[in-house]
Amino acid sequence: MHIMEGYLPSPWWQLWFALSIPVIMYGIYKLNRLIKDNRELLPLLAVAGAFIFVLSALKLPSVTGSCSHPTGTGLAAILFGPAITAVLGTIVLVYQAFFLAHGGLLTTLGANVFSMGIVGPVVAYTIYKVGMKLNLNFYLVVFLAATFGDWATYVVTSVELALAFPATPGGFMGSFKAFATVFALTQVPLAIIEGAITALIFKYIIQVRSDMLARLNVLSDAAISKIRGSAA
Repeated sequence: MHIMEGYLPSPWWQLWFALSIPVIMYGIYKLNRLIKDNRELLPLLAVAGAFIFVLSALKLPSVTGSCSHPTGTGLAAILFGPAITAVLGTIVLVYQAFFLAHGGLLTTLGANVFSMGIVGPVVAYTIYKVGMKLNLNFYLVVFLAATFGDWATYVVTSVELALAFPATPGGFMGSFKAFATVFALTQVPLAIIEGAITALIFKYIIQVRSDMLARLNVLSDAAISKIRGSAA
């Protein structure tokens, strides 16, 4: 999903920047409010950012001009919402571009942020909220949110690449099917593993710092007690 520097032509790289910047700015506003009101959440915020960095740094060769890897954004999306996760994702992508040569800055940062830092977290957050409203098992909901958030990232990356490089013949759809099929070979199992890891992390958080989840409105005190009771 780290589309390399210089790979996307105009006007596509400009479009993804234009779509990503307003979300990042709103995320910075939300992040500043969160830190101002709840400074004790900073360690958890740092853990969520580190989780994104570690998982998304596990780069595997995939489509020409891009790569495949877990995203790690589901954890932050559930905890802090998609806007703050977009900021964390941007920080991670900038750091990886500078120090790990993953992705790029001038022509691909907007596209990479849009797919991994915005769409993936929005999907994960939406699935989590819907799943909890349906009273599904908490850990199953977390697993589904992280897994589908990861898959959504690569669907969007396939869209970004297909728009920039439509097939001849076949156009956009032909190109999209080709990119998505190649990504699927690695991303389907990787996303499932990421979902399981994310669920395990939430199990640990509930055991040691469930108060943080209540403070962030991720779970109510009653829901936490129910989850602990079912696990006993």
